[in-house]
Amino acid sequence: MNQLNKPLDMIALESEQPYSEPSRVKAGTLSITDFLLGISQLTTIGVIETTAIVEAIHREILLRPLGLLNHRYGRFWHKGISSRVYKVVRGITSLVGRSLTVAINQYNHFTNNDKSHPLPNSLNMVVNVLNGVMGDHLETNKNPLALPTSLYNSEGLLLAVSNQVNKNMALSGKVTIILHGLCMGYLNWLPNNENSLGQIIQKNQPDTNIFYLNYNTGRRISSNGREFSELLHQLSTTYTDISEINLIGHSMGGLVSRSALYYGGQAQYEWVTKTKKLITLGTPHHGAVLERIGNTVQQTISKVPFAGSLSKLGDIRSTGIIDLRHGSVRDEDWHSLTTRSVLPDDERYITMLPEHIDTYFLAATFSEKKDDSKESKLLGDGLVSISSALGEHIETHDLKVPMHRKAIFYGIGHLSLLTDKRVINQTLDWLKD
Repeated sequence: MNQLNKPLDMIALESEQPYSEPSRVKAGTLSITDFLLGISQLTTIGVIETTAIVEAIHREILLRPLGLLNHRYGRFWHKGISSRVYKVVRGITSLVGRSLTVAINQYNHFTNNDKSHPLPNSLNMVVNVLNGVMGDHLETNKNPLALPTSLYNSEGLLLAVSNQVNKNMALSGKVTIILHGLCMGYLNWLPNNENSLGQIIQKNQPDTNIFYLNYNTGRRISSNGREFSELLHQLSTTYTDISEINLIGHSMGGLVSRSALYYGGQAQYEWVTKTKKLITLGTPHHGAVLERIGNTVQQTISKVPFAGSLSKLGDIRSTGIIDLRHGSVRDEDWHSLTTRSVLPDDERYITMLPEHIDTYFLAATFSEKKDDSKESKLLGDGLVSISSALGEHIETHDLKVPMHRKAIFYGIGHLSLLTDKRVINQTLDWLKD
């Protein structure tokens, strides 16, 4: 039957699964084709989900004044013309999405394009942001833009991806792994720049192997931590001559490191015993203020008549961002909940640091000089407060890092922590400590 002659509801129902997961050139590498297919799917799903929100608002405005929103008559909405029109919009959008996918695949087939053209760095940056904002949605929908957990060296060579380790490389001695934060990737560390953190560590400690973790920052922090732990387990069992492991995490990267240490300790993995130092730069160990504000706004909107459906827009943000509300690093902090949320601050599980590891916390603030005002401490580096970055909290959750292993730098924003010379020098001193 011709699509245009089919019943409206049938078009919508037949278009529920418009995509199949495309293949990759090699694990951990995105191609131009992957990018086009991923953006096509993302755009289509975005239109469909936005249409659903608009329909919910329309239904609320129409039925609430009549007192029928939660009445049995509200079910008649789904049989009305308005509901059918919205279904047509979603169905046609899905149909267009399917057509785009087929067209891209057919083009690659007829032009003998083997999808071996890697994605430029500028577009990789875009993919990193998309992963941070909606990475869990990308993973759920098997979008090719969902990034796997991967280890790279400074030259961009892949050492490991999704628990699969390259066994053809020689690796022994000290290993330092640097982790990026939300909406970022390993390229944000400027691995080829001689003034970058990784390059300076390499110059001062030539016997150290520097690697960068790349991961989907929109996933649950505990999911990334568990996968990172498994990857390190594979790494240490493959390269048994690794003698020492050090972890350096910026922002969310510090939480992923802590989560990996927790799950590695639970599994009694040897790599945890080889880990000597953990250094975090601007990590929200006890949460980020902006996510708390965003959650409060969402909850407020949900209680406003005729605007409750708008609160669904808050669900677009990733669970990785939601985990930053209180710095949740364990599955138990969210696993029992039926909503996309986390346990309140006073109910989250206590996750202390391994006692054998020397831990160092660095915080930053926009203030040019020491300012003990409450506003300055709360503002911190613009995203993370000073107390959260230093792991300071009520007694049960305080991470109890000695004062001589903490540092506060003034006149620095959150993103500048990656490249600021003072921060790099302090990190290097801690590694030498």
